[in-house]
Amino acid sequence: MRILVLNADYPRFLNWLYRRQPGLGSAGYAAQMAARNASLFGVADFYSRNFAALGHSAAEIHVNNAWLQTAWAREHGMAVEAAETATPSGSTSLPAWLQRAVTPLKPMLRPLARKVGLSPSLDAQAEAILLAQIEDFKPDVVLNQDTFHVDPQLMRRIKAIGNPILIGQIGIAPSRGVDWSVYDLMMSQLSATVDFFRRLGVRAEVNHLAFERGILEALPPAPAIDIEVSFVGTVSPDHRQRIALLEAVAERYDLKLFGNPPQTLPASSPLHRCFQGEVWGADMYQALRRSKITLNSHIDMAGREAGNMRLFEATGVGAFLLTDFKDNLHTLFEPDGDVATWRSVDDCLAVISRMIGDANGRAAIARAGQARTMAQHTYRHRAAEILGFVETLRKPR
Repeated sequence: MRILVLNADYPRFLNWLYRRQPGLGSAGYAAQMAARNASLFGVADFYSRNFAALGHSAAEIHVNNAWLQTAWAREHGMAVEAAETATPSGSTSLPAWLQRAVTPLKPMLRPLARKVGLSPSLDAQAEAILLAQIEDFKPDVVLNQDTFHVDPQLMRRIKAIGNPILIGQIGIAPSRGVDWSVYDLMMSQLSATVDFFRRLGVRAEVNHLAFERGILEALPPAPAIDIEVSFVGTVSPDHRQRIALLEAVAERYDLKLFGNPPQTLPASSPLHRCFQGEVWGADMYQALRRSKITLNSHIDMAGREAGNMRLFEATGVGAFLLTDFKDNLHTLFEPDGDVATWRSVDDCLAVISRMIGDANGRAAIARAGQARTMAQHTYRHRAAEILGFVETLRKPR
C-alpha cells in the first residue's frame, strides 16, 4: 500500500530549526525534509519509516511548514508566494501562515490550539499544495495526525482524490458538533476518546504513542548525569496539577524545567528560577538522560488515563521516570517496576527523597522501563497495529 502521514509542528520549533541552519529555507525539499527528520523532534519520520520497513511505500507531509511545502511546490511547477520574510535584523521570521498556525506537538494537546484565538486551518495556498501532494502520491491510506489544520472539510476533498482510506489520530474528545463521518477510522491513545467517537457512530480504536528505536543510534553518547530532578514539557493554565507538583518539588530540590514560563505564572512562583528554556529533539532526549529523576504529570484533561508522549520518550532513552499514577498505567508499564509512580504531591516528594540517593534502584527501574518500551511500545509496534486496522477496513462487511 501507499501510506501518507499528515502532521504539523510547533511554529516555535520551526523557527528554531530554520534559524540554526541558515539557508535551509532556500534548500530543496529533500534537503529540508532530511534536516527536519534529523532533528528527532516529535514523531519526525517515525511512522513512515516503520510502514516502509513493513513493506509499504510511505511518506510524511508537515502541512504547516511553509518553507518545506513551498519547496515541494516550486519543484513541481506550482506558482507560490515566498515562504520567508526579512526582519530588520536580517534574520528569517515566520511566514504569515505559520504565525496563524499554533499547533502543539502532542496529539493530546492539539485541541488547545483553539484556545489561543487563532485559526488553526490552512490558508488557500497551503491547501492547494497539500491537495497537489495527494494527487502526486496517490495514497491508499491517509493517516491524519493533525485534525485541526486538516479539518474534516479538507479531508473530504482529500477523500475525493482516489478515495483513500482515511484515518485520524487525536488525543482527547474534540468539540461537539463536528462531523467526523468522513473518516474510516479514528484512533486515540485514550479509551475515553475512542468511546466518544464510537458514540458518534464513527469506527474507533486505541493506538498508543511510542518510541523510535533508531533514536538511540542517532543520539550523541550518553551525557553525565548532572541534573537532580527535571521536567521537560509545557507548563500552562491547562496544567494546574502539574504546576502544583512542580512548585512543591522546586521548594525542596534543584529542579530544572525545560520549557518556557507561562505569562500567567505568578511572580512569586518558585518555578521562575527553574526554567532552562526550550529544548527540541536530540537536545530534549539528552536532557532526559542527564537527569537522576525526570518527572511526568499528564495534562489535567487527560483524567484518569495515562498515555502521553513523555512516558515513552523518557523510558525509551533509559531515564528513570517518576510519573503520575493512572488507572490504565499497568496496561503500559508495571507501576513501580518499569516506572516509579506518585499519587499525590506528598507521595511524589517522598519517592524523590527515597530514590534520589539510590543510584542502583533508579538504574534497575530505568533498565526495566526501557526494556518494556523496546518490547511493546516502539513505532514498529504501532505501525503494525495500524496496518492490522487497515486490513480489517479493507475486508467487505
